[in-house]
Amino acid sequence: MNPAIDRTIGVDRLAFDDRAYILSSNDSAGGRGINAARVIHSFGGDTVAILPVGGDRGVRIGHHLEDCGFRVEQVPIRNDIRRNFTITDRHGLTIKLNEIGPRLDKTELANIEQVVDRHLEHARWLMLCGSLPPGVPADFYARMIERAKQRGVKTLLDTDGDALGRGIEAGPTVVTPNQQEAERLLNTVLLTRAHAITAARKIVTMGAEAVALSLGPRGAIGAWLDADGKEQVVEVIPPRVDAISPIGAGDAKQAALAWAMDRGDAFPQALAWGVASGTASAKLPGMNFGTLAQTTEIHQDVDLRHVEL
Repeated sequence: MNPAIDRTIGVDRLAFDDRAYILSSNDSAGGRGINAARVIHSFGGDTVAILPVGGDRGVRIGHHLEDCGFRVEQVPIRNDIRRNFTITDRHGLTIKLNEIGPRLDKTELANIEQVVDRHLEHARWLMLCGSLPPGVPADFYARMIERAKQRGVKTLLDTDGDALGRGIEAGPTVVTPNQQEAERLLNTVLLTRAHAITAARKIVTMGAEAVALSLGPRGAIGAWLDADGKEQVVEVIPPRVDAISPIGAGDAKQAALAWAMDRGDAFPQALAWGVASGTASAKLPGMNFGTLAQTTEIHQDVDLRHVEL
């Protein structure tokens, strides 16, 4: 819902109150949904990315996506889309600066909803990704989840703030907050493994069918209710790797999770694929995503543990 031109700047080092030298700079089509579509497509999945586009940057993002390989549905809007900056050094330290995004009016929002409705007729999954730009009500993703459920389409919710809380109440198939998003949602600080497990269990009680709580290089906590209504929790721990850039690793995790569930994997096994994909992507420089072969290699060393409650 809030795509961007992403400028990724590589520097020698990041240090407070000191200069850094730019080593590289690259522009690409950005946004969580676009990144997820890239990964799913590269894994052999059939996906379509739906995004509002407007202004000169909207034209540019269209050019960036011309040879992406997957289908893109662009919904015209009046205002220019946003531009985001990511600055990362050779040690993996990263700073992200995101614009809020363009204001959408009611007509533009209705047009987007119509496009989503049309694609739901042939979809198995609907991934709702990223922040909501100004003018979009906090319950927008919640309404999309309800529409998808009416058509038997599974949903993955990957957002933040009020949109995350309202979306969870609508009962998505999977919700995928990272640590910071979960902390804001629950108004708490997650310092320990026990805190993270408690947080994932709490989010399940808020309405989500399953929760994939991302902990960055520490892996993820998965929580859900089984067929008997019994609470289940798993911990997924990736192998130690030399991370070069964490940019987009979370998007890769969400994409691989949905891809694995779509092909029939149970939630914990799918979460292991998600963690493997995020880890494979973190090993690459800039805005790059691990291939299926690279993800498979990492997946062999992922540790999936059931948590005793």
